[in-house]
Amino acid sequence: MESKSFQLILLILFTQLFCFTCIEYHFVSSAGTSNVGTCIENEKKALLKLKENLTDSSGRLSSWIDQENCCQWHGVTCDNKTGSVVKLDLRNQLSRNNGLGGEINPSLLELKKLRYLDLSMNNFGGVKVPEFIGRLKELRYLNLSGASFSGSVSSFLGNLSNLQVLDLSFYSEKPPENDLEWLRGLSFLEHLNLGGSDLSKVADSWLHTINNHSRSLLELRLPQCQLLKLPSSFPSLRLSSLLLSSLEYLDVSSNYGIKGPLKKSLGRLCNLKTLILSYNSISGDITDFVDALSECQSNSLEALDLNFNELSGNLPATLGQLKKLKILQLRFNSLTGTIPESIGGLSSLETFYLTSNKMSGNLTPNIGQLTSLVSLDISDNMWEGILTEAHLLNLSNLQEFSVGMTLGKNITLTFNISRNWTPSFKLTFLTIQSCQLGPEFPHWLKDQNELTSLIFNTAGISDAVPDWFEDLDLKLDNLDMAYNLSGNVPDKFQFNFLANVDLSSNLFEVPLPLWSSNITSLYLRDNLFSGPIPVNICEALPNLTDLDISHNNLNGAIPLCMGDMNQLTTLALDNNQLIGQIPDFWGKLPYLYLLDMSENRLSGQIPGSLGSLAYLRFLRLSGNNLSGEMPSSLRNCMRMISIDLSNNQLSGLIPSWLGETMRSLLILSVRNNRFSGPIPLKVCSLSGLHILDLSENNLSGSIPSCVGNLEGFKDELTSAEASQYQGKLKLEAKGRILYYDTILYLVNSIDLSSNSLSGEIPVEITSLSKLGTLNLSGNHLTGTIPTDIGNLGWIETLDLSKNQLSGPIPPSLTTLDFLTHLNLSYNNLSGRIPTSTEFQTKDDPTIFQGNDALCGPPLQQCSNGGTTISDGGMDDDGETDDEDKLEKIWFFAFAGLGYLVGFWTRVSNNFGGVKVPEFIGRLKELRSLNLSGASSSGSVSSFLGYLSNLQVLDLSFYSDLPTEKDLEWIKGLSSPAPLLLAGPLRT
Repeated sequence: MESKSFQLILLILFTQLFCFTCIEYHFVSSAGTSNVGTCIENEKKALLKLKENLTDSSGRLSSWIDQENCCQWHGVTCDNKTGSVVKLDLRNQLSRNNGLGGEINPSLLELKKLRYLDLSMNNFGGVKVPEFIGRLKELRYLNLSGASFSGSVSSFLGNLSNLQVLDLSFYSEKPPENDLEWLRGLSFLEHLNLGGSDLSKVADSWLHTINNHSRSLLELRLPQCQLLKLPSSFPSLRLSSLLLSSLEYLDVSSNYGIKGPLKKSLGRLCNLKTLILSYNSISGDITDFVDALSECQSNSLEALDLNFNELSGNLPATLGQLKKLKILQLRFNSLTGTIPESIGGLSSLETFYLTSNKMSGNLTPNIGQLTSLVSLDISDNMWEGILTEAHLLNLSNLQEFSVGMTLGKNITLTFNISRNWTPSFKLTFLTIQSCQLGPEFPHWLKDQNELTSLIFNTAGISDAVPDWFEDLDLKLDNLDMAYNLSGNVPDKFQFNFLANVDLSSNLFEVPLPLWSSNITSLYLRDNLFSGPIPVNICEALPNLTDLDISHNNLNGAIPLCMGDMNQLTTLALDNNQLIGQIPDFWGKLPYLYLLDMSENRLSGQIPGSLGSLAYLRFLRLSGNNLSGEMPSSLRNCMRMISIDLSNNQLSGLIPSWLGETMRSLLILSVRNNRFSGPIPLKVCSLSGLHILDLSENNLSGSIPSCVGNLEGFKDELTSAEASQYQGKLKLEAKGRILYYDTILYLVNSIDLSSNSLSGEIPVEITSLSKLGTLNLSGNHLTGTIPTDIGNLGWIETLDLSKNQLSGPIPPSLTTLDFLTHLNLSYNNLSGRIPTSTEFQTKDDPTIFQGNDALCGPPLQQCSNGGTTISDGGMDDDGETDDEDKLEKIWFFAFAGLGYLVGFWTRVSNNFGGVKVPEFIGRLKELRSLNLSGASSSGSVSSFLGYLSNLQVLDLSFYSDLPTEKDLEWIKGLSSPAPLLLAGPLRT
């Protein structure tokens, strides 16, 4: 996050530096200035004293020597009549390491006629801005931006009454706490930049101050001024209060505290040329604001940036009246509707970004009238209909075009462009994904020989790459044609340095291609590549940082030369037919972050050099034939998040050091190996664990009571933790192996089944309130089921079968609202099965069979007499295979869609009467749920009330509508409108 913030600051600084350079002509080209006059002797001495106190690693002041005319020195400009120094431009245009440092000598005061002072982008190491700058009364231009000073300037800069341009953006290493009252003295100020200052303490007065004391302002920049820290008495910034009728440039981006709608009064700033309000919390419709702009007699707006806000509603038709608009950026909002027909009137528009909104409908062909358009990005919206050459016909200046979805959801937009059409533009950047571009490879690309980035991900192309495409002789930075093509891979692709290539999930055959040493990221997973990994891969692709060749038909051994690919951060070789031992070269790959060699035919021991991978976070070696012990050197991988060594022949003890050094571990799976001995107590130190699978080993001893310390099973994942879950895992649920991928971060599971564990179930395990699966079956556990088992409020799967548990079934078990899979069979339980409305729905007798002293429904009679109850063709958990498959569909439909695709779910299918699964009540982020006509059964009243964020619920013609009494659950929905319950309620 810090890195991204620093990059954003740099971007703002360089952008502002460029723009402020544009106004220098006021001070540089004025009559009477020159760099060839004769300087005044005492001013030369003053400059030499200034140099003495500065450090100059780049040698920019090397021309400052006593024997030379100071008017000819670098950065110095003199008046050609008097010889006085009027301009001192010492800004750093090189890297930060080459900036000037040290201190500013007061000798600067000898420059009595100095009008221009620029110390920006240097590195003064946190020294305070010298107060004597406030005595340079002739200054018109002062730029201290990005110079790494410190301290407030409010006590002295107000004395510079002639100042016209002031840039203090990010001038301090720490945001200074400045008030704005000092602006009173700057009555001629025209350009003001306070970006990065801390204005949180004046959040309720800054507009008033600027309005009253800076009426001459043409340009106002206040990005990242911490205006998000607003006092409760001033909940939102009223930008509509601005009275600066002369203002031409306004930037209050990246403050986040600016909220509420764009008022019509703001649109009446008719002289505005640039308005930047991105990265705030502005909401509502923009119609009034745009209408006001369009009503200006002489509308001047050229750039409007509203990216990353909370805008909603449709784009107004009056948008087409902003004739001078060149840049329109509306990315990452919640705008709806379609692009208005009037858009064609924006003949000056060069940049149009609508990325990541909620827009839909047909694209207007009037887009094709934007003859000045250079960059068009309308991706991540739900466009429909047909896109023809009419949409692109007159875009002769177009260089960048993006459409489709990047989040894995297809849209119905279809390209229907004639094979003979030749576009008038020459694209450099083209992205078309998750819509229908194919089935043929697009012929209109035949003349697009200037492309550097080409993305056709999931574009419905079933064709092979044509020969003419290779003949374009493209030099690409980015190539993504995943989920499309077939045939052979072209062998003539050329790539620029640091290129990214993704040809995953196609039907490419033949050996792996090795195109260019310039490639840094290569994704070829899920194809039909065969043969061995080329032994010269390290020589052909020496700059690789990411290599994914998983899910192919590769065979042979892992080439030893891969140990020389020392820039690798991710290496995925899984799901191939690789053989031999894992090479012992990992000490030469210091940056490796993810290593996946699972599901191959590798044998031998895990090499000890894996322990040298200090940055390794994901290690997956499952599904091989590995043997021996877990190497102790792995204890050095202290950043590890996920370890999967399941389905091998590993033996020995589960090491204690796992809990000593891998404190960030979220997933530990060693299922189906030959580990023996006790569960180490140190495992309980892995407080972040969300998946612990030690099943199908030879573990003995008791379950440690410290299992209650596993805090990860008590709390929901934070968004930061969830983002760290990558890849896939096989886990047991419902008595069978399930393959988890995109929803892995939703799983909270402990599986200790099929071992030789003994003793009682520790009562501390009942404190793991967010545990979803607990499987202790197939051990030698004794004692009773803990009385407080009902505290496992999120449990869905509970399997305690095939142990030696005794005593009654605790009544608290009947309170588990989300429990859908229960197996208590083959124990020594006794007494009557508890009865409750919820528990009686578990009417499968096989759940309880093998407990001779257990009786009551759903058992027909106590089984003391040896009566055998038929399972009626059911599986181990009492469901038919068809019901099982349907419930899986439910799980992936809701867990996958509900969490990964916009938190919106609709199910209008025929599920054959299977019950709606109760875990839907755990999809806390759901905003819209549609079960209309879904042919499912069962009441939903016991769990839908947990969906507190639900805004739209449609149960119309759902086959088992709730009863009138059941409607109490609606009280749990904080915003249940609109609510559809079409069809008669049951009484």
